[in-house]
Amino acid sequence: MTLDPFGARLRAAMDERGPLCVGIDPHAALLDSWGLPDTIDGLERFSRTVVEALADRVAVLKPQSAFFERFGSRGVAVLEKSVEEARAAGALIVMDAKRGDIGSTMAAYAESFLSKDSPLFSDALTVSPYLGYGSLRPAVELARESGAGLFVLALTSNPEGSEVQHAVRSDGRSVGATMLAHLASENAGASPMGSFGAVVGATLGDLSSYDLDINGPLLAPGIGAQGATPADLPSVFGSVVGNVVPNVSRGVLRHGPDVAALRASAEQFAEEIRSAVAGA
Repeated sequence: MTLDPFGARLRAAMDERGPLCVGIDPHAALLDSWGLPDTIDGLERFSRTVVEALADRVAVLKPQSAFFERFGSRGVAVLEKSVEEARAAGALIVMDAKRGDIGSTMAAYAESFLSKDSPLFSDALTVSPYLGYGSLRPAVELARESGAGLFVLALTSNPEGSEVQHAVRSDGRSVGATMLAHLASENAGASPMGSFGAVVGATLGDLSSYDLDINGPLLAPGIGAQGATPADLPSVFGSVVGNVVPNVSRGVLRHGPDVAALRASAEQFAEEIRSAVAGA
């Protein structure tokens, strides 16, 4: 089956279901708060509950691959099943794996998550460009071929990120700004939105010194537990706030394992975000 480009499918999903991405982050403390053991059984029950509660109503689900990988092959099998069932219910999957390497190794990472023949095929993948943006070329090419997308780490919210992302190159442009410029080139001419997005933290405050108009999505972690609110989005993202995909993880997941409470929390966040964007 030929897929429409990720950017077009994401735009449609956000318009229909609301601009919200919910993480699937089964770390040990969260499993414990749900009354689940930190075992493969707890992992499976957690993931199945999140998918059952949200996959038929939120635009995007974002599994954090590391929390599944830590259980070995059985954990990866749970991840495969979660991806399959969530996509079947209509959610787009952004695999949060932050892969980054060169040459054949980068190509293999891309095949793991962006090849339609892979059991882990996802609608988009988070990637790290800090071996040079050109190192991502195998993932860019396979994403275009398969109708998938990428989210490139550009301006992340963790304090350590600034020593790399805010470093200034010899041409006077910061590394983060350089990544945004590369993505704008990838998305040139795409309509209604390109498939190659950036990760830009919602907690970063005024970003008016950066050109965020990449004609592509901006995945924005930091809403909820990290301190940012939906009302902050217009001041952070300005004129491109309509292309922002706010990510909420703990803010929604803390309401589990009650399915109704998970749904109510996600719906409230989606409505608050929609209202903030509409009023910008």
